[in-house]
Amino acid sequence: MKFPAPVTTEWLANFLSATTIGITNKQITGINEIHVVEPGDLVFVDHPKYYDKCLNSAADFIIINSSEVMVPDGKMIFIVDDPFEAYLAIVQHFKPFSVPEEQVSSDLQVGAGTVIMPQVFIGKGVTIGKDCIIHPQVSLLDGTVIGDRVIIQSGSVIGSDAFYYNTKKNRPVWYKKMLSCGFVAIGNDVEIGANCTIDRGVTGVTRIGDGTKIDNMVHVGHDTQVGKNCLFAAQVGIAGGTTIENGVILWGQVGVNKTITIGENAVVLAQSGVPSSLAGGKTYLGFPAEEAGVKRRELVWVKRIPELWKKVMEG
Repeated sequence: MKFPAPVTTEWLANFLSATTIGITNKQITGINEIHVVEPGDLVFVDHPKYYDKCLNSAADFIIINSSEVMVPDGKMIFIVDDPFEAYLAIVQHFKPFSVPEEQVSSDLQVGAGTVIMPQVFIGKGVTIGKDCIIHPQVSLLDGTVIGDRVIIQSGSVIGSDAFYYNTKKNRPVWYKKMLSCGFVAIGNDVEIGANCTIDRGVTGVTRIGDGTKIDNMVHVGHDTQVGKNCLFAAQVGIAGGTTIENGVILWGQVGVNKTITIGENAVVLAQSGVPSSLAGGKTYLGFPAEEAGVKRRELVWVKRIPELWKKVMEG
């Protein structure tokens, strides 16, 4: 999330009641997760396992709960007791929750030829391109960006909160919601079926590339990057932070793990599970998903086990 305007390190230190270490002449331009940080960004870390990764990332500013770290040149750390609570305070300050007062926000930007049917909800800061069709009972939540010639069928929700929690088992509530301040961007010529859900980025963007077609009841998790001309059949589920490259086909009920990559023009056959990254240009089957030819040969041998066992027992 980029701030409406850059803020000074002095302002943030006062806002968080933080102690600072380090020197920089930059201002803070936004707050982001580690995998999407850019120069000028702020990131938080609350576990020693990830200290080095954050300190050596592209972020210039780090909220941390330790002063016993080496601060790289040109960076600054903000030391607080609970970096996660600091993150929540920043998001609530710059992007506070507000109760909508109208079904379609008055700041909607919409292109020529677009049809928005009755019972559609549109939040603040939404942009819709030309010649789109938004069917009844669709929800386009705050900040959603939609390209030209997009069709969204009834009941779909675009821009819902990320399924993302800070986990600590030493407190009464183990899972505390990490507030989402990102958005969803949908390219041109995309079709989204009925009752689909596409979560916004936690701090960045969930993206659906040009020409991609999505069947009914598909879920796309937060910060997922879907390429151009992909095809997802019904009941596909994609976890957060995943990269789906151009031309990928996922047939019905495929499940895809978080933070992995499926390469360009890969095909994953129905009901397969994808726990790790897959190379492009191949067809996959089963769980864990493997090249379909290999998996089919395995299944043939599995079916022969009773016959082989009988021969062994008969001597």
